[in-house]
Amino acid sequence: MAKQDRAAKKEAAKQRRQASSGRFKQLFEAFKMQRREDRLLVPLMLAVLLGAAVVAFLLGLVWGLQWFALPVGVALGALGAVIVFGRRVQRNVYSKASGQPGAAGWALENMRGKWELTQGITGNSQLDAVHRLVGKPGIVLVGEGEPHRVKSLMAQEKKRISRLVGETPIYEIMVGDGQEQVPLRKLQSNIMKLPRNINAGQIDSLEKQLEALGNRANPMPKGPAPQGAKMRNMQRASRRK
Repeated sequence: MAKQDRAAKKEAAKQRRQASSGRFKQLFEAFKMQRREDRLLVPLMLAVLLGAAVVAFLLGLVWGLQWFALPVGVALGALGAVIVFGRRVQRNVYSKASGQPGAAGWALENMRGKWELTQGITGNSQLDAVHRLVGKPGIVLVGEGEPHRVKSLMAQEKKRISRLVGETPIYEIMVGDGQEQVPLRKLQSNIMKLPRNINAGQIDSLEKQLEALGNRANPMPKGPAPQGAKMRNMQRASRRK
């Protein structure tokens, strides 16, 4: 029994090492890709790292603890450099995905918290689409495509589901760079600012009701081009770091 426990622990440790190695490889690949496209990446990361180290050293001089403060500053600078890297990668990912069919649905896949997403609940042959997100705010309809066509799709969908959900709030968001639209890179933060109106149990119940209602969509792409999907995976790796 003891041998089995030791073997299990050894195997678990091996798997953790392999997973850690895989994440580092993903991060390194993401760094190389981003560096080729972003000339400011390395200078900005070095500036943050060195700036934090210098500030910590100078503050440490005040109390005569500069050599103790320096490693702390380097650690904080390294953390800041990783954050800069993640933000630059994220901006690059959204820049490439913006305007591609299915980009809004792809962005909604990364929502944090209790959300139920159904992509392409309604759409048309021009690849305009409306996605449905169910969460604590209630129901969020997210449209992407040509504004005048999407507005009509969203109005029809809202009318269809409002008969079923009663007084549950239904929010409408149009993704784009025009007036009264939300840029793709700000979509998640915009949704997270919505008020909380229902609890987790109500989310599950509401989603089951809506699933029973069914969708009315044409076949829709499930996300932007493969390049965007590849960058998304690297972005997730940078967040886990």
